[in-house]
Amino acid sequence: MVWLLLGTGIFYSLRLGLPQVRHFGHMFSVIFKGRKSAEGGITPFQALCTGLAAQVGTGNLAGVATAIVSGGPGAIFWMWITALVGMATIFGEATLAQVFRVKSSDGTYRGGPAYYLEKGLGQRWMGVLFAFSIIVAMAFIFNAVQCNSIAAGLRGAFQLNELYVAITVIILTALVIFGGLRRIAQVAEVIVPLMAGLYILGSLYVVLTHISEIPAVFSLIFKSAFGPKQVAGGVLGHTVAMAFRYGVARGLFSNEAGMGSTPNAHATADVRHPARQGFTAMMGVFVDTILICTATAAIILLSGTVDSGKTGVELTQLAVDATLGSWGPTFIAIALMFFAWTSILGNYYYGESNLMYIFPNCGKSGLTVYRLMVLGMLLFGATSSVPFVWELADFFNAIMALLNLVGILLLSGVVIKFMKDYENQIKAGIDDPVIDKEKFSSYYNR
Repeated sequence: MVWLLLGTGIFYSLRLGLPQVRHFGHMFSVIFKGRKSAEGGITPFQALCTGLAAQVGTGNLAGVATAIVSGGPGAIFWMWITALVGMATIFGEATLAQVFRVKSSDGTYRGGPAYYLEKGLGQRWMGVLFAFSIIVAMAFIFNAVQCNSIAAGLRGAFQLNELYVAITVIILTALVIFGGLRRIAQVAEVIVPLMAGLYILGSLYVVLTHISEIPAVFSLIFKSAFGPKQVAGGVLGHTVAMAFRYGVARGLFSNEAGMGSTPNAHATADVRHPARQGFTAMMGVFVDTILICTATAAIILLSGTVDSGKTGVELTQLAVDATLGSWGPTFIAIALMFFAWTSILGNYYYGESNLMYIFPNCGKSGLTVYRLMVLGMLLFGATSSVPFVWELADFFNAIMALLNLVGILLLSGVVIKFMKDYENQIKAGIDDPVIDKEKFSSYYNR
């Protein structure tokens, strides 16, 4: 799976002419200009935050620590490289999600891999299988895992009972998801930038208070990425292959580029040209992996706790405690709570969008049943731990990714056409390109 995801990222990077490099500045300008560009629908910024809500989760805290322990500091370099190629992959996913989306009865849009597998490739069976897989894996099981992380984190920091935590999470989640996509997007627009900003500021404080050690840390990362390097006083030895393996895996599964999840959020944005949301989606990978995962890595590597014998979120907590002081565990518990809760909201919406794909006429009663099932899984996740269930989630996650990769590889020609049309309008001096649906009627009329 890692090789398929990485290979797809390299393929798209080459086919699109390295858009993550050529249009790096444009990616930022699209974000800052896009907050008020939509009227009456979901803005590009809200769609980005909805996608980031699911992208940024406990893996940004625990996964990075595991990658460093298992693959060495060099894993961080390969995590960066994976993010760069993943930016091209997610550009393709978001563009296709925009092209082949449909309009809901409430005026909002929905789309994603299930929709472009059917409308783009003419394979509804693939769309249905993808939709079923993402509902089971993300809306149900992964949400249970996130709630389990919230309960465990708050129990460790404040000795709170898991059941009470679960009930609180369920109530807060219900208040948002019963308001539909618009309320989810509105909450994500506020919470996601706030939580990401505070976490990055915390890491910047660590960096600034250890500024003299930064050159040595970067030197360690690069040396470990390209050659055998012993760290932690010789206790741990890591090879290039291990750094590559764990860095790539962490990067791919953190930003979800190619997994088929984030296109469901980017399909909702009210934009004038599909490729514009592709650039917005690229920003999601940049924020998730280059900024937030790197922030975690900086805290761990500057803390001197890599040889503590801890891994996962325990290592991150120990590192924060060593660098930020006694309020470190509280900082991590709060960050973990917000990261996990916003993931629950994003994952819920992915499931809703795909439920509507399989059963477009399920109505409010069908959605209510689905919402209650999601809330029930939160209670299950906070109070249970069944390894088989988590393995089942990995299985369905793999099906999702495989189907999505087939779709975006076979439809790469479509992405190229829309990309060229967007670039031609930019070159002609058009600041906000508009798609000519008559010109591309063969795609829009499917």
